[in-house]
Amino acid sequence: MFKVIQRSVGPASLSLLTFKVYASQKKDSTPKASVRVNELSLYSVPEGPSKYVEEPRTQLEESISHFRQYCQPYTSWCQEIYSQTEPKMQSLVQWGLDSYEYLQNAPPGFFPRLGVIGFAGIVGLLLARGSKIKKLVYPPGFMGVAASLYYPQQAIIFVQVSGEKLYDWGLRGYIIVEDLWKENFQKSGNVKNSPGNK
Repeated sequence: MFKVIQRSVGPASLSLLTFKVYASQKKDSTPKASVRVNELSLYSVPEGPSKYVEEPRTQLEESISHFRQYCQPYTSWCQEIYSQTEPKMQSLVQWGLDSYEYLQNAPPGFFPRLGVIGFAGIVGLLLARGSKIKKLVYPPGFMGVAASLYYPQQAIIFVQVSGEKLYDWGLRGYIIVEDLWKENFQKSGNVKNSPGNK
């Protein structure tokens, strides 16, 4: 074992030694003159003043310039629309990703409930033959009834909020109709001087 170590340590220890090497010129070579930096062709400065001359524009360049000026209002309009819709699209994409993640990790019994609610919508669509109003009312109504069977707490909250909004809209409509009625039909001169009130 000692022989193996001695043989492997010998060549490895030579690699750790440092040597200095001195280079010398040949005795028969003649010394050459050194070249300055400004004498190199790369660093040469052109003689005389230089002047920039712009080339005349070609017909293709002119037509492209006219086309760009023609399209400029449309491109600025598109950029404005894009800047307005970008946040909405990002929120829509985030909603889609969140929905996808929820559907990947859905709670147990979610898909059968979803199937029953969808089937109720199809039944509502089949029962709404002939009338456009029925087609607008029956499918969402049947789906709402089916969803309220599975999610009663959310259905109660939805009905409360929807009822408040409907009452508010109805009250606003009543006020608007009352104002229009008073302005147009119950003016003091129209009521007293009408032929039926004599």
